[in-house]
Amino acid sequence: MEWITCPVGPIQANCYLLHDQTTDECLIIDPGAAFEKIKAIIDREKFNPVAILLTHAHFDHIGALDKARDQWTIPVYLHSEESDWLQNPMKNGSAHFSMIRPVVARKAEHMLSDHDKLLLGPFSCLVLHTPGHSPGGVSFYFEDERTVFCGDALFHGSIGRTDQYGGDQDQLLTSIHDQLLTLPGDTIVCPGHGLQTTIGEEADTNPFLI
Repeated sequence: MEWITCPVGPIQANCYLLHDQTTDECLIIDPGAAFEKIKAIIDREKFNPVAILLTHAHFDHIGALDKARDQWTIPVYLHSEESDWLQNPMKNGSAHFSMIRPVVARKAEHMLSDHDKLLLGPFSCLVLHTPGHSPGGVSFYFEDERTVFCGDALFHGSIGRTDQYGGDQDQLLTSIHDQLLTLPGDTIVCPGHGLQTTIGEEADTNPFLI
């Protein structure tokens, strides 16, 4: 498995395009905006998307959701704690940003729970519930690749904000310590914004976790 990082939208959320080299099948993680940019990469690389995974349902991670799932007729996976956030601009945060239109999308086809195991084409991952930034935040852990896509839970040198609807800093710190820092230290961390890092580096140097 390899992936392409595609920062999108006014807050530059990371959309990830995971692809299998033998089949060209592809997972889309967090199509936050700029559908045409995402589609151009998929078309250029001749990827075949099979599903969309959402780390959480904040507006900057879902803006291109309906266009993407309609383009390739693929299902969406979201944690059950945020089952109604796609339809609610107050909860997904878009109602609070005057620079964008309210973001509304259809319900996800599949609801996730902690420690669900997903088998999607050639892809296999474990769902880790990592709430705190938002109630239904999840991280997708690909054990064979030692890689975790953690949304806005953990960043390089920082953690997710908790001052939005449903945020809870104590809960986020517990999620990070119990669900993420227990992963092998060489696990690659692919966050919802910014640069990738590793679990070991964050455990040793992140000022919020020391």
